[in-house]
Amino acid sequence: MGKVTGFKEYPRAEHHSEPVAERLKHFREFARPEEPKELREQAARCMDCGVPFCHTGCPVNNIIPEWNDLVYQDQWRAAAEVLHSTNNFPEITGRICPAPCEESCTLKLDDAPVTIKDIEYSIAERAFKEGWVAVEPPRRRTGRKVAVVGSGPAGLACAQQLCRAGHAVTVYEKSAQPGGLLRYGIPDFKLEKWVVERRVEQMRAEGVAFVTGVHVGVGLPAGELMRDFGAVVLAGGSEKPRDLPVPGRELAGVHFAMQFLTQQNRRVGGEPVGGADILAKGKHVIVMGGGDTGSDCIGTANRQGAASITQIEILPKPPVRENRDLVWPNWPIRLRTSSSQEEGCERLWSATALRLEGTGGKVSRLRAVKVDDKMKPVAGSDFDLPADLVLLAMGFVHPVHEGMIEQLGVERDGRGNVKADMQRYRSSQDKVFACGDMRRGQSLVVWAIREGRQAARAVDEFLMGSSDLPR
Repeated sequence: MGKVTGFKEYPRAEHHSEPVAERLKHFREFARPEEPKELREQAARCMDCGVPFCHTGCPVNNIIPEWNDLVYQDQWRAAAEVLHSTNNFPEITGRICPAPCEESCTLKLDDAPVTIKDIEYSIAERAFKEGWVAVEPPRRRTGRKVAVVGSGPAGLACAQQLCRAGHAVTVYEKSAQPGGLLRYGIPDFKLEKWVVERRVEQMRAEGVAFVTGVHVGVGLPAGELMRDFGAVVLAGGSEKPRDLPVPGRELAGVHFAMQFLTQQNRRVGGEPVGGADILAKGKHVIVMGGGDTGSDCIGTANRQGAASITQIEILPKPPVRENRDLVWPNWPIRLRTSSSQEEGCERLWSATALRLEGTGGKVSRLRAVKVDDKMKPVAGSDFDLPADLVLLAMGFVHPVHEGMIEQLGVERDGRGNVKADMQRYRSSQDKVFACGDMRRGQSLVVWAIREGRQAARAVDEFLMGSSDLPR
């Protein structure tokens, strides 16, 4: 373990952030990591519990106490090796994961968990800085070919593992650049795209082929992949957004959140935005939905210069503090305030939209209503909000069925996702596999990485009869 008395001697200390007034001027990352001495102290707080509950919270099975101890012992290279043994992209999860491991930390019972996420980020970045992250080409080639459709976190993790197992892997991406959600969905102020590009270049050097600007099932018939490859992995996202079926939905100025976020990411990356500009500058912005996507819309709208931002959540306001005796070490439902929400917005709870109104075909007002604990409208609680831009961030229901999924004829589960279990990851079509949001529905990046890795092992077993890849 770290220092035996470390959790008593050192208080929890998180990374610093650039002041709000400064960070709103740009789209760059604004988190400022701690110095190595401070990080060693934070790592020393890890108690190496007899039952490490942090493992309960971590989908990729990070070996957290071990690399905490190695950081405390100033053995950063060994820490990086342990970290990469379970996670292909710790520099990404160290930036954007909500850290369920910290919610499961034993010290969370005292509201001061180990700063696992900050330590993970710092190990990964030091590994790159010191040149410890090397290209790992396979020792032998199997002669087997695998197509991976989608280059988000699930697809990238799956492709890298399969390539290292010796297979010839081709990743198909419908957009101009690899990265999927990491590149086009998550704002640069949370994840700058050079971070993604750095990993993509490593994968190219290892032998992964990327085919971009090709939409499987639209520009490229899915049957061609079935003909040309020994296995096909469906690793796309859950891209069918939940709509808002109210009068006025057709008005100009009402958009799905991902349209808004993707456009801004393309602006920052120097790509054509695709279609008419969706901008918040000088507008009264309404964000429908209280999750991460809605939060990303808030941060983006603030940086674009919105006149006002109101976020509407249909669920009731959660408690500031959870009852840990009832929920720990599981993920608690409690009030969370993101860095984007801290930058400025009004948050309304237990409310929903009744209709959208406007003039000249453009939205200008939203009529909303309060709802009860059964999400039914409360009579007489109607209220109006100015609305020049309405962003629908109410989640995603399932993958897009039209095109690839329909062409392949794979069975779907009751929620509309590609049906496959968490052991074989195989769909109803013999050599078609599914992982990440395509299989489990909308979820976290860290879950996508886990499923990509596990699906890679399943594919390797399917092709070779056995696999040395980690489970």
